Formats: sequence, structure tokens, C-alpha cells
Amino acid sequence: MKLIEILQKGIVRKVYLVVERCASIIPDKVYLQIVYYIRLHKKLHLDPPITFNEKLQWLKLYDRNPRYTDMVDKAKIKEIVGELIGKEHIVPTIGVWDCFDDIDFEALPDKFVLKCTHDSGSVFICRDKSCIDKKKIRKQFTAALKRNYYWGGREWPYKNVRRRIIAEPYIPSLGNHDSREYKITCFNGKLGFSTICSGIAHSKLSVRKNDHYDKDFNMLPFWSFYEHSDNPIKEKPVELDQIVEFAEIISKGIPYLRVDFYVVDNVIYFGEATFYTWGGFNKFVPKEWDKLLGDKIVLPTVE
Repeated sequence: MKLIEILQKGIVRKVYLVVERCASIIPDKVYLQIVYYIRLHKKLHLDPPITFNEKLQWLKLYDRNPRYTDMVDKAKIKEIVGELIGKEHIVPTIGVWDCFDDIDFEALPDKFVLKCTHDSGSVFICRDKSCIDKKKIRKQFTAALKRNYYWGGREWPYKNVRRRIIAEPYIPSLGNHDSREYKITCFNGKLGFSTICSGIAHSKLSVRKNDHYDKDFNMLPFWSFYEHSDNPIKEKPVELDQIVEFAEIISKGIPYLRVDFYVVDNVIYFGEATFYTWGGFNKFVPKEWDKLLGDKIVLPTVE
């Protein structure tokens, strides 16, 4: 019986658990084919890939430029982007450590942010140092440092990232329900569309909203995971043109890259670069946008 037929026999969950346990011994292509079917309920086509999601999976497997590893490293990317658009657009670094116990909390400011340099989502926000539970934070980051983020979605740039902890200043205007973030999706180094996010990052889907705009700031009628806001922005923010210019500079020569920014006290700050939005498992509404956005990605030639 073919693998795809087995998955259709109602044992998807059991297969997924087995896949998770055996992830390190399953070849990348096979792993992605299994997980793609489990998450999106359809077969992954790679020869050739057509849709947005399929092309992101193809890029994981075949576009393995060594510089991508530095671009997903939250410490090293600051140096790269600082050289490209100016160090004034980079959030300062308080410190970087290989181990949690190397952190000198006495030397940290009263408010700060800790995050891992090698993954997505391992974050601790401190608003009052006198109230923190270091034992709990140590457990969180010790576990995070043991994980190789690559194995979960086979996002190749993360495979060999040095695992460290970085501290940055706490920025009060971020992490609020009215916070705004700009995510610029670039196809082959040029603007594809801009996304204006409102609300707290990595929060519940119900409280975070994303609105997508074309190059003329017309709102695009699709969403994935985060729905449109009730009151989308009608006039283009004054900083958006500069943000788009920065994103195109950073993404030059890369088939697909989403570059994130935010604005604090009228200063544009770089956030991060993402090679595979939602890991290439986007659930588009309407569904045809998977194909429409896929058409914009021109894949590189591989030998």
C-alpha cells in the first residue's frame, strides 16, 4: 500500500506521532511530503512545484545558500543588516551567551528581553527584574538550547545555527494590543506585498490581525491564520516606502524572503528575516491565493 493511501485510512495522528519520534532518521524530502499531507490534506508536488506552499518546500530542499544560516541567527543578522541599511536601524544588543548560567542578571537593566538566537518563539520579556523567577526561565531556555529548530519543519538555514541566548532592551511600545509591525514579502528581491500586523506577536489567532496590501496600498483579499482587522488602515503609513526599500535591499538575490520591521519614536527598526512563512504550510483563504502567490516566486536553477 502506498504511503498516501495509508494516510487516508484514518491513522494520520498516529503517523504524525511516529514521524515526530523518528524525525532525525527520515530524509528531508520524505519528511516534508508526510507533514505536508498531514497539515494541508493534500499531496506535495515538487516536480514541478506550482503553489506558494509547494515552492517554499522546494526551496527548503534545494536552495541551500550558506549565507542563509547567518541570516536566521538573531545575533549575526544584526551585523549583516546593519551594514546594509545602517546600524541606527538595529535594536542594540545587551549581551549574548552560550549558556543560561553565563548570564549576569545583576548587570542587566531592570527591563529587558531574552530570546534564543537559533529558533522562533523562545522569548522572555522582563518588565521588572525584581519579580523574575530565574529557575523557571532557566528551565525554559535550557530546553530551548537543546532543540534544533531545523528538525520540526526542515527549514534548512536553522540546521547549523549556533545556539545562544541574546538580550535586548525592552521596548514598551511593542507587545501591546495596539502594537504595529510591518512584514514585507519580497519575491526575488522585489516587493510582493506588505503586511501590517496589529496586536501582540505570537499571540492567539483571535487577537492578532494581519492586513495585506499591494504596491499601491490596495488591500488584498486573502488571509492565512490571522484574519483581517475590523478597521484596516486606509492611508499608507509615511514610513512604508522606506521600509519597503530596506526590505528589497536585504532580500536582494533571494527567491523568497519576508523581512519584518517596526517603528519606535519615528525610527525604523529591523525585526527579523523569514525564509518560509508559516513553514510553507499556509492555509490560505481564499484557497486560490496559494497559486496566485506561487506564481510570483521564480525558483533558482539547481544542478
